[in-house]
Amino acid sequence: MQRNNDTHTTDYILSQEMITIEQAKQLVKSNSNSLGPSKIKLKDALGYILANEVLSPINMPPFRQSAMDGYAINLHNNLDYNLIGEVKAGDGHQPILKPGDAVRIFTGAPVPDTANAIMMQEKVTVTDNSISLDSKIPEGHNIRPLGEQVMVGEVALKKGTTITPAGVGYLTSLGITEIEVYKKPSIAIVTTGNELIEAGQPLGYGKIYESNSGMLYNALVSLGYNAISIYKVADNYESTYQLLDEVINQFDMVLITGGISVGDYDFVGKALNELQVETIFYKVKQKPGKPLFFGKKDNTTVFALPGNPAAALTCFYVYVYIALQKMTHQQTDELPRIQAESLTNFEKKGDRPQFLKAIYSNGKTSILEGQNSSMLQTFAIANALVFMSEEQTRINIGDALETILLPV
Repeated sequence: MQRNNDTHTTDYILSQEMITIEQAKQLVKSNSNSLGPSKIKLKDALGYILANEVLSPINMPPFRQSAMDGYAINLHNNLDYNLIGEVKAGDGHQPILKPGDAVRIFTGAPVPDTANAIMMQEKVTVTDNSISLDSKIPEGHNIRPLGEQVMVGEVALKKGTTITPAGVGYLTSLGITEIEVYKKPSIAIVTTGNELIEAGQPLGYGKIYESNSGMLYNALVSLGYNAISIYKVADNYESTYQLLDEVINQFDMVLITGGISVGDYDFVGKALNELQVETIFYKVKQKPGKPLFFGKKDNTTVFALPGNPAAALTCFYVYVYIALQKMTHQQTDELPRIQAESLTNFEKKGDRPQFLKAIYSNGKTSILEGQNSSMLQTFAIANALVFMSEEQTRINIGDALETILLPV
Protein backbone atom coordinates (compact mmCIF):
# COMPACT_ATOMS: atom_id res chain seq x y z
CA MET A 1 0.00 0.00 0.00
CA GLN A 2 1.25 3.44 -0.92
CA ARG A 3 1.26 5.57 2.22
CA ASN A 4 0.51 9.28 2.22
CA ASN A 5 3.36 11.13 3.95
CA ASP A 6 2.03 14.63 3.23
CA THR A 7 1.91 16.20 6.70
CA HIS A 8 -0.47 18.89 5.42
CA THR A 9 -3.19 16.42 4.38
CA THR A 10 -6.32 16.62 6.55
CA ASP A 11 -8.25 13.35 6.24
CA TYR A 12 -11.84 12.74 7.23
CA ILE A 13 -10.88 11.88 10.83
CA LEU A 14 -9.53 15.32 11.54
CA SER A 15 -12.32 17.18 9.76
CA GLN A 16 -15.19 15.88 11.86
CA GLU A 17 -17.29 18.33 13.83
CA MET A 18 -17.36 18.35 17.60
CA ILE A 19 -20.04 16.29 19.33
CA THR A 20 -21.49 16.76 22.80
CA ILE A 21 -20.28 14.95 25.92
CA GLU A 22 -23.50 12.96 26.18
CA GLN A 23 -23.29 11.93 22.54
CA ALA A 24 -19.69 10.82 23.05
CA LYS A 25 -20.54 8.78 26.14
CA GLN A 26 -23.42 7.04 24.41
CA LEU A 27 -21.24 6.23 21.41
CA VAL A 28 -18.59 4.70 23.69
CA LYS A 29 -21.24 2.61 25.44
CA SER A 30 -22.81 1.34 22.23
CA ASN A 31 -19.51 0.61 20.47
CA SER A 32 -17.52 -1.10 23.24
CA ASN A 33 -17.57 -4.86 22.72
CA SER A 34 -18.04 -7.06 25.78
CA LEU A 35 -15.34 -9.71 26.09
CA GLY A 36 -16.09 -13.41 26.32
CA PRO A 37 -15.60 -15.90 29.16
CA SER A 38 -12.38 -17.58 30.23
CA LYS A 39 -11.39 -20.01 32.97
CA ILE A 40 -8.87 -18.70 35.48
CA LYS A 41 -7.41 -19.76 38.80
CA LEU A 42 -9.56 -18.63 41.71
CA LYS A 43 -6.55 -17.08 43.43
CA ASP A 44 -6.16 -14.72 40.45
CA ALA A 45 -9.87 -13.85 40.10
CA LEU A 46 -10.14 -10.76 42.30
CA GLY A 47 -12.24 -8.10 40.57
CA TYR A 48 -13.42 -10.34 37.74
CA ILE A 49 -17.11 -10.93 36.93
CA LEU A 50 -18.50 -14.48 37.01
CA ALA A 51 -19.50 -15.59 33.52
CA ASN A 52 -21.57 -18.51 34.86
CA GLU A 53 -23.18 -19.45 38.14
CA VAL A 54 -21.01 -21.51 40.49
CA LEU A 55 -22.62 -24.64 41.96
CA SER A 56 -21.37 -25.92 45.28
CA PRO A 57 -19.61 -29.29 45.04
CA ILE A 58 -20.09 -29.90 48.79
CA ASN A 59 -22.31 -29.05 51.72
CA MET A 60 -21.00 -26.10 53.71
CA PRO A 61 -20.42 -26.79 56.49
CA PRO A 62 -19.80 -30.40 55.41
CA PHE A 63 -20.77 -31.67 58.88
CA ARG A 64 -22.69 -30.40 61.87
CA GLN A 65 -20.30 -27.89 63.40
CA SER A 66 -19.82 -26.37 66.83
CA ALA A 67 -20.46 -22.62 66.88
CA MET A 68 -18.36 -22.07 70.02
CA ASP A 69 -16.16 -23.54 72.74
CA GLY A 70 -18.29 -25.48 75.22
CA TYR A 71 -19.89 -28.85 75.80
CA ALA A 72 -21.89 -30.98 73.37
CA ILE A 73 -24.65 -32.88 75.15
CA ASN A 74 -27.36 -35.45 74.58
CA LEU A 75 -30.27 -33.70 76.29
CA HIS A 76 -32.12 -35.28 79.19
CA ASN A 77 -34.39 -34.08 82.01
CA ASN A 78 -31.91 -32.39 84.40
CA LEU A 79 -28.91 -30.07 84.30
CA ASP A 80 -26.20 -32.61 85.26
CA TYR A 81 -24.25 -34.55 82.61
CA ASN A 82 -21.49 -37.18 82.55
CA LEU A 83 -18.33 -35.92 80.82
CA ILE A 84 -17.11 -38.79 78.61
CA GLY A 85 -14.59 -37.24 76.23
CA GLU A 86 -13.44 -34.40 73.97
CA VAL A 87 -13.78 -33.34 70.30
CA LYS A 88 -11.36 -30.86 68.76
CA ALA A 89 -11.49 -29.08 65.38
CA GLY A 90 -10.24 -31.54 62.78
CA ASP A 91 -11.06 -34.69 64.80
CA GLY A 92 -12.53 -37.52 62.78
CA HIS A 93 -13.83 -39.77 65.56
CA GLN A 94 -17.50 -40.06 66.55
CA PRO A 95 -18.11 -40.39 70.33
CA ILE A 96 -21.46 -42.00 71.12
CA LEU A 97 -23.45 -40.03 73.68
CA LYS A 98 -26.35 -41.52 75.59
CA PRO A 99 -28.97 -39.17 77.07
CA GLY A 100 -27.22 -37.38 79.95
CA ASP A 101 -23.71 -37.62 78.39
CA ALA A 102 -21.49 -34.71 77.35
CA VAL A 103 -18.19 -34.14 75.57
CA ARG A 104 -15.87 -31.14 75.66
CA ILE A 105 -16.01 -29.45 72.22
CA PHE A 106 -14.30 -26.51 70.49
CA THR A 107 -15.35 -23.97 67.85
CA GLY A 108 -15.42 -25.51 64.37
CA ALA A 109 -15.24 -29.08 65.62
CA PRO A 110 -17.61 -31.73 64.23
CA VAL A 111 -20.61 -32.33 66.51
CA PRO A 112 -21.23 -36.03 67.22
CA ASP A 113 -24.40 -37.39 65.63
CA THR A 114 -25.66 -38.38 69.06
CA ALA A 115 -25.31 -34.83 70.49
CA ASN A 116 -28.21 -32.45 70.02
CA ALA A 117 -27.14 -29.20 71.73
CA ILE A 118 -24.06 -27.26 72.85
CA MET A 119 -23.76 -25.16 75.99
CA MET A 120 -21.10 -22.45 75.97
CA GLN A 121 -18.30 -23.04 78.48
CA GLU A 122 -19.07 -19.84 80.42
CA LYS A 123 -22.41 -21.33 81.53
CA VAL A 124 -21.07 -24.69 82.70
CA THR A 125 -19.65 -25.82 86.04
CA VAL A 126 -17.15 -28.66 85.74
CA THR A 127 -16.54 -31.17 88.56
CA ASP A 128 -14.21 -34.10 87.90
CA ASN A 129 -16.00 -36.18 85.26
CA SER A 130 -19.28 -34.33 85.29
CA ILE A 131 -20.71 -30.95 84.35
CA SER A 132 -23.68 -28.90 85.50
CA LEU A 133 -25.47 -26.44 83.22
CA ASP A 134 -26.61 -23.04 84.45
CA SER A 135 -29.94 -23.45 82.66
CA LYS A 136 -31.80 -25.60 80.19
CA ILE A 137 -31.12 -25.14 76.48
CA PRO A 138 -33.18 -26.07 73.40
CA GLU A 139 -32.34 -28.77 70.92
CA GLY A 140 -29.94 -27.55 68.20
CA HIS A 141 -28.52 -24.77 70.42
CA ASN A 142 -25.12 -23.50 69.14
CA ILE A 143 -24.91 -26.15 66.39
CA ARG A 144 -24.30 -25.05 62.82
CA PRO A 145 -26.38 -27.47 60.73
CA LEU A 146 -25.05 -29.44 57.78
CA GLY A 147 -25.16 -27.21 54.66
CA GLU A 148 -26.20 -24.11 56.62
CA GLN A 149 -24.44 -21.82 54.07
CA VAL A 150 -25.06 -23.88 50.96
CA MET A 151 -26.03 -27.43 50.07
CA VAL A 152 -24.29 -29.55 47.48
CA GLY A 153 -25.59 -28.67 43.99
CA GLU A 154 -27.03 -25.31 45.04
CA VAL A 155 -25.91 -22.00 43.51
CA ALA A 156 -22.97 -20.75 45.56
CA LEU A 157 -22.54 -17.49 43.59
CA LYS A 158 -24.69 -16.14 40.77
CA LYS A 159 -23.56 -15.23 37.27
CA GLY A 160 -22.55 -11.55 37.16
CA THR A 161 -21.15 -11.50 40.71
CA THR A 162 -17.93 -9.52 41.16
CA ILE A 163 -15.26 -11.62 42.86
CA THR A 164 -14.17 -9.96 46.11
CA PRO A 165 -11.61 -11.14 48.70
CA ALA A 166 -14.52 -12.64 50.65
CA GLY A 167 -15.75 -14.34 47.48
CA VAL A 168 -12.33 -15.91 46.94
CA GLY A 169 -12.38 -17.15 50.54
CA TYR A 170 -15.93 -18.49 50.24
CA LEU A 171 -15.34 -20.42 47.01
CA THR A 172 -12.02 -21.73 48.32
CA SER A 173 -13.86 -23.07 51.38
CA LEU A 174 -15.97 -25.10 48.95
CA GLY A 175 -12.84 -26.67 47.45
CA ILE A 176 -13.10 -24.68 44.20
CA THR A 177 -9.81 -23.73 42.54
CA GLU A 178 -10.91 -22.52 39.08
CA ILE A 179 -13.87 -20.45 37.85
CA GLU A 180 -15.19 -19.06 34.56
CA VAL A 181 -15.12 -15.27 34.40
CA TYR A 182 -15.43 -12.59 31.77
CA LYS A 183 -12.02 -11.65 30.40
CA LYS A 184 -10.34 -8.37 31.17
CA PRO A 185 -8.88 -6.57 28.15
CA SER A 186 -5.26 -6.58 27.16
CA ILE A 187 -4.27 -2.93 26.82
CA ALA A 188 -1.50 -1.11 24.93
CA ILE A 189 -0.47 2.41 25.91
CA VAL A 190 1.26 4.30 23.10
CA THR A 191 2.92 7.65 23.74
CA THR A 192 4.07 9.91 20.90
CA GLY A 193 6.39 12.88 20.77
CA ASN A 194 10.00 13.75 19.90
CA GLU A 195 10.17 15.99 22.96
CA LEU A 196 9.58 13.14 25.42
CA ILE A 197 12.34 11.42 27.39
CA GLU A 198 12.22 8.97 30.28
CA ALA A 199 12.53 10.20 33.86
CA GLY A 200 16.04 9.72 35.18
CA GLN A 201 17.74 10.92 32.01
CA PRO A 202 19.37 14.36 31.78
CA LEU A 203 16.76 16.93 30.76
CA GLY A 204 18.08 18.57 27.60
CA TYR A 205 16.80 21.86 26.27
CA GLY A 206 13.40 21.47 24.59
CA LYS A 207 12.74 18.08 26.21
CA ILE A 208 10.18 17.08 28.84
CA TYR A 209 9.82 13.95 30.93
CA GLU A 210 7.16 11.61 29.59
CA SER A 211 4.49 11.07 32.27
CA ASN A 212 1.33 9.96 30.48
CA SER A 213 2.26 6.30 30.18
CA GLY A 214 3.01 5.88 33.89
CA MET A 215 -0.09 7.87 34.79
CA LEU A 216 -2.40 5.79 32.60
CA TYR A 217 -0.71 2.53 33.58
CA ASN A 218 -1.35 3.19 37.25
CA ALA A 219 -4.90 4.39 36.60
CA LEU A 220 -5.54 1.04 34.92
CA VAL A 221 -3.85 -0.99 37.64
CA SER A 222 -5.88 0.81 40.32
CA LEU A 223 -9.02 -0.40 38.54
CA GLY A 224 -7.78 -4.00 38.46
CA TYR A 225 -6.32 -4.19 34.95
CA ASN A 226 -2.87 -5.73 34.68
CA ALA A 227 -2.38 -6.97 31.10
CA ILE A 228 -0.78 -3.69 30.04
CA SER A 229 2.11 -2.95 27.68
CA ILE A 230 3.71 0.45 27.10
CA TYR A 231 5.13 1.62 23.76
CA LYS A 232 6.80 4.87 22.75
CA VAL A 233 7.09 6.21 19.22
CA ALA A 234 8.74 9.31 17.78
CA ASP A 235 6.91 11.83 15.61
CA ASN A 236 7.54 9.92 12.42
CA TYR A 237 4.77 8.74 10.13
CA GLU A 238 6.27 5.40 9.13
CA SER A 239 7.13 4.48 12.72
CA THR A 240 3.68 5.55 13.94
CA TYR A 241 1.94 3.53 11.24
CA GLN A 242 3.96 0.38 11.91
CA LEU A 243 3.56 0.50 15.68
CA LEU A 244 -0.18 1.20 15.57
CA ASP A 245 -0.64 -1.61 13.05
CA GLU A 246 1.13 -3.97 15.45
CA VAL A 247 -0.72 -3.05 18.64
CA ILE A 248 -4.19 -2.80 17.05
CA ASN A 249 -3.82 -6.38 15.82
CA GLN A 250 -2.51 -7.62 19.18
CA PHE A 251 -4.51 -5.90 21.95
CA ASP A 252 -8.16 -5.53 22.95
CA MET A 253 -7.73 -1.81 23.70
CA VAL A 254 -5.20 0.75 22.50
CA LEU A 255 -4.71 4.06 24.33
CA ILE A 256 -2.67 6.62 22.37
CA THR A 257 -1.56 9.91 23.87
CA GLY A 258 -0.56 12.83 21.68
CA GLY A 259 -0.26 13.17 17.91
CA ILE A 260 -4.01 13.28 17.23
CA SER A 261 -4.26 17.02 16.57
CA VAL A 262 -3.71 18.85 13.26
CA GLY A 263 -0.07 19.90 13.54
CA ASP A 264 2.50 19.12 10.87
CA TYR A 265 4.01 16.42 13.09
CA ASP A 266 0.78 14.85 14.37
CA PHE A 267 0.64 11.55 12.52
CA VAL A 268 -1.77 9.47 14.60
CA GLY A 269 -4.94 10.47 12.74
CA LYS A 270 -3.39 9.79 9.34
CA ALA A 271 -2.08 6.40 10.46
CA LEU A 272 -5.43 5.38 11.94
CA ASN A 273 -7.14 6.39 8.72
CA GLU A 274 -4.78 4.32 6.58
CA LEU A 275 -5.11 1.37 8.96
CA GLN A 276 -8.87 1.53 8.33
CA VAL A 277 -9.75 2.12 11.95
CA GLU A 278 -13.42 3.08 12.00
CA THR A 279 -13.92 6.57 13.36
CA ILE A 280 -16.77 6.65 15.87
CA PHE A 281 -16.06 10.25 16.79
CA TYR A 282 -13.29 12.82 16.86
CA LYS A 283 -13.42 16.00 18.97
CA VAL A 284 -15.78 16.55 21.87
CA LYS A 285 -17.16 19.90 22.95
CA GLN A 286 -15.53 20.03 26.38
CA LYS A 287 -12.60 21.44 28.29
CA PRO A 288 -10.11 19.89 28.81
CA GLY A 289 -9.96 17.07 26.28
CA LYS A 290 -11.46 18.47 23.09
CA PRO A 291 -9.14 16.56 20.64
CA LEU A 292 -10.35 13.07 21.67
CA PHE A 293 -10.61 10.25 19.11
CA PHE A 294 -12.61 7.07 19.62
CA GLY A 295 -12.72 4.29 17.07
CA LYS A 296 -12.46 0.56 16.55
CA LYS A 297 -11.09 -2.00 14.16
CA ASP A 298 -12.51 -5.51 14.29
CA ASN A 299 -12.58 -6.28 18.04
CA THR A 300 -10.04 -3.66 19.11
CA THR A 301 -11.15 -0.44 20.81
CA VAL A 302 -8.96 2.60 20.07
CA PHE A 303 -8.76 5.85 22.02
CA ALA A 304 -6.42 8.65 20.95
CA LEU A 305 -6.22 10.88 24.00
CA PRO A 306 -4.94 14.45 24.11
CA GLY A 307 -1.23 14.80 24.81
CA ASN A 308 -1.72 17.24 27.69
CA PRO A 309 -1.62 15.09 30.86
CA ALA A 310 -4.61 16.53 32.73
CA ALA A 311 -6.72 16.37 29.57
CA ALA A 312 -5.65 12.77 28.94
CA LEU A 313 -6.55 11.69 32.47
CA THR A 314 -9.88 13.52 32.37
CA CYS A 315 -10.79 11.71 29.15
CA PHE A 316 -9.68 8.44 30.72
CA TYR A 317 -12.09 8.81 33.63
CA VAL A 318 -15.00 10.13 31.57
CA TYR A 319 -14.77 7.87 28.49
CA VAL A 320 -12.17 5.10 28.71
CA TYR A 321 -13.64 4.06 32.07
CA ILE A 322 -17.02 3.50 30.35
CA ALA A 323 -15.44 1.30 27.68
CA LEU A 324 -13.63 -0.77 30.31
CA GLN A 325 -16.85 -1.27 32.27
CA LYS A 326 -18.73 -2.39 29.16
CA MET A 327 -15.94 -4.71 28.02
CA THR A 328 -15.85 -6.51 31.37
CA HIS A 329 -19.64 -6.78 31.91
CA GLN A 330 -19.72 -4.46 34.92
CA GLN A 331 -23.16 -3.43 36.18
CA THR A 332 -22.37 0.31 36.22
CA ASP A 333 -21.06 2.29 33.23
CA GLU A 334 -19.79 5.51 34.73
CA LEU A 335 -18.07 6.79 37.84
CA PRO A 336 -20.51 7.82 40.60
CA ARG A 337 -21.90 11.35 40.47
CA ILE A 338 -23.34 13.18 43.46
CA GLN A 339 -24.57 16.66 44.31
CA ALA A 340 -22.27 18.51 46.70
CA GLU A 341 -22.14 22.01 48.13
CA SER A 342 -19.49 24.30 46.66
CA LEU A 343 -16.92 25.76 49.04
CA THR A 344 -15.38 27.95 46.33
CA ASN A 345 -16.21 30.47 43.62
CA PHE A 346 -15.27 29.78 40.01
CA GLU A 347 -15.82 31.67 36.76
CA LYS A 348 -15.73 29.76 33.48
CA LYS A 349 -13.98 31.12 30.41
CA GLY A 350 -15.44 30.17 27.05
CA ASP A 351 -18.63 28.31 26.21
CA ARG A 352 -17.51 24.68 26.38
CA PRO A 353 -18.66 22.41 29.21
CA GLN A 354 -15.80 21.93 31.66
CA PHE A 355 -14.43 19.27 33.99
CA LEU A 356 -12.75 20.87 37.00
CA LYS A 357 -10.32 19.15 39.37
CA ALA A 358 -11.69 19.24 42.90
CA ILE A 359 -11.56 17.81 46.41
CA TYR A 360 -14.74 16.28 47.83
CA SER A 361 -15.38 15.59 51.52
CA ASN A 362 -18.51 15.14 53.62
CA GLY A 363 -20.97 16.53 51.12
CA LYS A 364 -18.86 19.55 50.18
CA THR A 365 -16.58 20.17 47.19
CA SER A 366 -13.69 22.61 46.73
CA ILE A 367 -12.65 23.50 43.17
CA LEU A 368 -8.87 23.64 43.02
CA GLU A 369 -6.52 26.21 41.55
CA GLY A 370 -4.55 25.31 38.41
CA GLN A 371 -7.11 23.93 35.94
CA ASN A 372 -4.80 24.11 32.89
CA SER A 373 -4.89 20.92 30.78
CA SER A 374 -1.10 20.58 30.91
CA MET A 375 -0.89 20.70 34.72
CA LEU A 376 -0.95 17.58 36.88
CA GLN A 377 -0.06 19.23 40.19
CA THR A 378 -3.72 19.95 40.93
CA PHE A 379 -4.86 16.54 39.65
CA ALA A 380 -2.35 14.89 41.99
CA ILE A 381 -4.37 15.98 45.04
CA ALA A 382 -7.87 15.83 43.50
CA ASN A 383 -10.33 13.08 44.38
CA ALA A 384 -13.17 14.41 42.23
CA LEU A 385 -14.13 16.25 39.06
CA VAL A 386 -16.79 18.94 38.99
CA PHE A 387 -18.86 19.06 35.81
CA MET A 388 -19.79 22.55 34.69
CA SER A 389 -22.36 22.57 31.89
CA GLU A 390 -22.32 24.70 28.76
CA GLU A 391 -25.00 26.98 30.22
CA GLN A 392 -23.17 27.63 33.48
CA THR A 393 -20.85 30.62 33.55
CA ARG A 394 -20.12 30.92 37.25
CA ILE A 395 -20.09 28.85 40.44
CA ASN A 396 -20.70 30.56 43.76
CA ILE A 397 -20.06 29.34 47.29
CA GLY A 398 -23.06 27.32 48.41
CA ASP A 399 -24.11 26.23 44.89
CA ALA A 400 -24.93 22.57 44.28
CA LEU A 401 -22.17 20.99 42.17
CA GLU A 402 -22.36 17.90 39.98
CA THR A 403 -19.39 16.05 41.45
CA ILE A 404 -17.79 12.98 39.85
CA LEU A 405 -16.03 10.81 42.45
CA LEU A 406 -12.70 9.47 41.21
CA PRO A 407 -11.45 5.98 42.11
CA VAL A 408 -9.41 5.93 45.30
